[in-house]
Amino acid sequence: MTEPPPRDPDHYFNREMSWLAFNDRVLVQAGDRPRPLLDRLGFIAIWGQNLDEFFQVRVAGLKDQIERGRANRTPDGRTPTQSMAEIRTEVERQLTAASALYRSLLADIAAEGIELLHWHELTEAEQRHLRMEFEDRIFPILTPLAVDPGHPFPYISNLSLSLGVILRDPIDHNRRFARLKVPQNVERFVPLPDPGRFIPIEEVVFAHVGTLFPGMELVETIAFRVTRSAELEIDEDEASNLLSAVEIELQRSRFRQVVRLQLSAPASDATRDLLTKELELRDGDVYLTDLPLNLGDLWQLVGIDRPELREREHVPVTPAAFLGEDDEPADLFAALRERDILVHHPYESFLHTVDELLRQASIDHQVQAIKMTLYRTSGDSPLVDHLIRAAESGKQVAVVVELKARFDEAANIAWARRLEEAGVHVAYGLVGLKVHAKALLIVRSDPDGVRRYCHVGTGNYNSKTALLYTDLGLMTSDPDIGRDLTQLFNSLTGYGRGVDYARLVVAPEGLRARLMELIANEAAHGPRGRITIKMNSLVDADLIDALYAASQAGVRIDLLVRGISCLRPGVSGLSETVTVRSLVGRFLEHSRVYVFANGSGPGEPLHLIGSADLMPRNLDRRVEALVPISHPALREQIDEMLDLELRDEFLSWELGSGGTWTRMTGDVATNSQALLSMRARS
Repeated sequence: MTEPPPRDPDHYFNREMSWLAFNDRVLVQAGDRPRPLLDRLGFIAIWGQNLDEFFQVRVAGLKDQIERGRANRTPDGRTPTQSMAEIRTEVERQLTAASALYRSLLADIAAEGIELLHWHELTEAEQRHLRMEFEDRIFPILTPLAVDPGHPFPYISNLSLSLGVILRDPIDHNRRFARLKVPQNVERFVPLPDPGRFIPIEEVVFAHVGTLFPGMELVETIAFRVTRSAELEIDEDEASNLLSAVEIELQRSRFRQVVRLQLSAPASDATRDLLTKELELRDGDVYLTDLPLNLGDLWQLVGIDRPELREREHVPVTPAAFLGEDDEPADLFAALRERDILVHHPYESFLHTVDELLRQASIDHQVQAIKMTLYRTSGDSPLVDHLIRAAESGKQVAVVVELKARFDEAANIAWARRLEEAGVHVAYGLVGLKVHAKALLIVRSDPDGVRRYCHVGTGNYNSKTALLYTDLGLMTSDPDIGRDLTQLFNSLTGYGRGVDYARLVVAPEGLRARLMELIANEAAHGPRGRITIKMNSLVDADLIDALYAASQAGVRIDLLVRGISCLRPGVSGLSETVTVRSLVGRFLEHSRVYVFANGSGPGEPLHLIGSADLMPRNLDRRVEALVPISHPALREQIDEMLDLELRDEFLSWELGSGGTWTRMTGDVATNSQALLSMRARS
């Protein structure tokens, strides 16, 4: 077998640097002056939380490769060590920018009567008030942990806020180190008696630290925070019970490798060296910052009741197809027997569409079975209640719960146990694969026979994120799609290989090959070919190469990529017909849409929506599902959405051939999110 020619590293952007460029686009929103102040502060919180996840996953993975002696190069030619060095430089740059934005925002917010203060800025009356607060509420729950020969260095939990205290013993003059964990059951920003005035809790503790260490001399106080790897090491081939294996690994994960140490500036070299040594870190793992450690805590301030400092609350609409007489819910089974329905969140209500379909199924006496995938769902999800009600009423209910959904493992274990206790058949996916597909199948005995009602979507069954993420979902009673979903669920809960799907495109069996075939088909049509794809990430080198080949054949290719894009657009002779844009706005662009102008035959477009991005993990290591949109009116709806987004010059950034993202400077009238919201209401 002939080896494929080696790839040219110059044809690809680095995945990690592309992700950091996305997070930089998020950070820029915090400096967007037309945006309301508290929303701008929220973007700093999002930027910080994104960065936490990046270190827990991507940096942790690179450090693991380095420690195992792996020097595998990515398609862009970088080794893990080279990537780590570039990450450090870019993160430091963004930290500097974030710090300047944060200080500017604090000044602007203070002018509106919301102040975040230091201890020395408080009045005497406020300091007296906080002394009482400290003695009554904070002091009793603090536990100082000394570090000396009799007290080993304490365990530091992931992403928790800690205070380090350097003390001097007045008798032997030796220095001592102690750690205080900031309690998570008290507010991070302590409110003062005057509304709108706050102080970080660490400053309150530092002001009274002498009461915790009587008779000792205070030398230095510092706030610090550690980030640990979030990767679970589950040997699925050895695990006799996946649920128990994930539970055990979650317990072990508390002690996973520390990959980052954040220190509040200034910090002495001695304190930095002590923490670096005890946590087994290198200098490159340490980041000094004057930003609050754990920027997610800023949501406390963002949530202050000052509606004039935030965008007007978004209220999704209920589509006409879901409304019956007197605005009561329509009979959705009757509606779906007549036609397919495409729902678009958050512009259209998740609760009044997807949730309503499942609610009706749970109480409908003609419904015989419900099957569903759950990857991530909200903490108070009504969907779970519907499933339990259905099972308790005698319906056959099967749910595939993905226990390995990163950061949701514990929540999904809780859902799985609750569902099992109610009599739901719960499956935990497939060995070696994550079940990422978003699918719901309802089997109903209609007057004319058994019919299957289906929903296949691009986003999780999560009523909270459905208010923030843009996602599409197809509801249909199409017999072919119903049979395909039946096959898919049978393979997830039972056994099966080589399933032949009539309409669905499913990974890992057929998605990669089908997409390669569709791209090659457009290339065969030359300049008459056109490809439009909207996704979260574009990483897979083979699919990128296929898009390059189509571009060289003259195919126009428009890509809307929210996050990572490793494809280099606009390069003469390689990708000059390719554009890559990213939309960053109020809502997180989460839909995955694939449109091929000649996908179903010459001039007969193929529209696919579903759960998969163009990443190796989605194509090869996950169960994903794309569903075709057949009805002309629904395809037109998708085309109009994509056209608005491609013409958007207000939320849009464009990727240049050199790797730089340039913000478009068009009028607010092109804001696609605002336009789609207005269209949903019309």
